Amino acid sequence: MRDIIVTLIVFGCLPLVFRRPHIGIFLFAWISYMNPHRLGWGFAYNFPFAYIVAIVTIFAFLVSKENKKLPVTPVTVTLILFIIWVNISTLFAIYPEDAFVSYVEVMKVQFFVFLSMILIQSKERIHGLVWVMALSVGFFGIKGGVFSLLTGLSYRVWGPPGSVIEGNNELGVALLMIIPLFVYLYQNSSKKMVKRFLLASIMLCALSVLSTFSRGAFLAFACMLGFLWLKSSHKLPLAIVFIVSLLTITPFLPSHWFERMGSIPVVGKYITNAEEGPEIDDSGLGRLSAWEMAFNLAKSRVTGGSFKIWTPENFAIYSNPERVHDAHSIYFEVMGEQGFIGLFLFLLLFTFAWRTGSWIIRHTKNRPDMLWANQLARMIQVSIIAYATGGAFLGLAYFDLVYHFLCLLVVTQLWVKQQLANPVSDSPPYSVEGVKSTAPERQKWPWEK
Repeated sequence: MRDIIVTLIVFGCLPLVFRRPHIGIFLFAWISYMNPHRLGWGFAYNFPFAYIVAIVTIFAFLVSKENKKLPVTPVTVTLILFIIWVNISTLFAIYPEDAFVSYVEVMKVQFFVFLSMILIQSKERIHGLVWVMALSVGFFGIKGGVFSLLTGLSYRVWGPPGSVIEGNNELGVALLMIIPLFVYLYQNSSKKMVKRFLLASIMLCALSVLSTFSRGAFLAFACMLGFLWLKSSHKLPLAIVFIVSLLTITPFLPSHWFERMGSIPVVGKYITNAEEGPEIDDSGLGRLSAWEMAFNLAKSRVTGGSFKIWTPENFAIYSNPERVHDAHSIYFEVMGEQGFIGLFLFLLLFTFAWRTGSWIIRHTKNRPDMLWANQLARMIQVSIIAYATGGAFLGLAYFDLVYHFLCLLVVTQLWVKQQLANPVSDSPPYSVEGVKSTAPERQKWPWEK
């Protein structure tokens, strides 16, 4: 039954994609992030829905009268340079055939990110993409949160099978990146039922993050909450909510959750037994071995080793052959696969993304007609904090979700620049003489009312 429903939805939307290519971006994002076809076990499980949607979207885009100009910004230029360098490193890959498989997947993601930057350039389309991203990934947080409540937080929550976020660690970080989008949607929703749903979604997703038993996600969660508090204009109410939530949930957390979090690395070591002193567990040793391998490989090869380098043969040359481990870090993953130049471009990309968000916040300050852009930029910065901290312990360097966040920053900045250049718009200007602005005020949280 699920297979039939997914098939009907996808093929039923294809005629709309022909008329409005940006709907293809929404549909492709839904399939990529939620993997709805993997929720069934019939013919749809391995059906190439994403491929079909991609072909139809590209064709519709080419024959349409849609804008076909890519925004030229520091973010887009740096991303293009990074992609060019990935192509160069792939040409000199240690394992060309294996690397090419991953290379194709990465290029598919980047192609649709650029296509999104071209097609998603209006306020309505930006808002639509935010909804699709939030609900597609948030679906597993909502479902996992309900499961956690019913089972007393005794079991781990996992992501969709066969996806990038299938693992508990990956799902935890992905949900942390999505929670700020739910916050943004809550702030910009006017209907009470929708706001209640979004508030429940935030709570359930947060509960799912705890139920992943992911140490990296827990650290990222703490950093994200701290950043939210620092940036909030309502520090006291937010602090009260954090404290009350912590006191409420702590008694229900199982003992093995505390044992798991008690092994979080501290200054390169894992504290596993307070009486015996700090010691490094197998997971920690594996990570350190992988990071050493990535650093030594990058030193010996300017282009790095490209994809699929985490093999016993490479560990025997560049590190410890007895501890073969994936990078489990976006930084060392890029370092080992793309070399120091690739890592520099990767870090530069997110530096420019952060500056873009700050630019939006600065230029929309005290502008009620652009309040949504201000809030979205702030929440995306929170998501970047979650990715940067959680990614330090996870191999999600090419995760399409974070690149779609960069896309949202680019197109939102473009929209703001257009509004500043042409103040005449559907929304009343913030300072029209003799006319009171009808722009919506910031939506308050329940504890602020």
